[in-house]
Amino acid sequence: MKRENILTGSPWEDKMGYCRAVRIGNIIEVSGTVAIVDGEKVKADDAYAQTYNILERIEKVLEDLNVGMKDVIRTRIFTTDIATFEDVAKAHAVFFKDVKPTTGFYEISKLVAPEYLVEIEFTAVVQE
Repeated sequence: MKRENILTGSPWEDKMGYCRAVRIGNIIEVSGTVAIVDGEKVKADDAYAQTYNILERIEKVLEDLNVGMKDVIRTRIFTTDIATFEDVAKAHAVFFKDVKPTTGFYEISKLVAPEYLVEIEFTAVVQE
């Protein structure tokens, strides 16, 4: 089967040796993704905005692969504060209320930078 690496131009892709997503056949794995914290629309203390930003960006990555959020079968959500659950869940439901992928919500001690509250990984399977 052909392997397709999806690159987004992030400087971390070459620095760390990874890509945003990999597709092999009908399976797509998306790397852990954090928000683009701009201090205006997406702030360091806003878990809802960070989660929504992540989901919007991954929706675009999937669209570039000619698939959609409807094909996501699993999300893994990592947070530095478990108390953000309600805000993260609310944003997650905007995209997945009807899809209902399996998911996990995990509190961890840190993400790659202190302004990040949420990181999400995705698995999608394209129906043939």
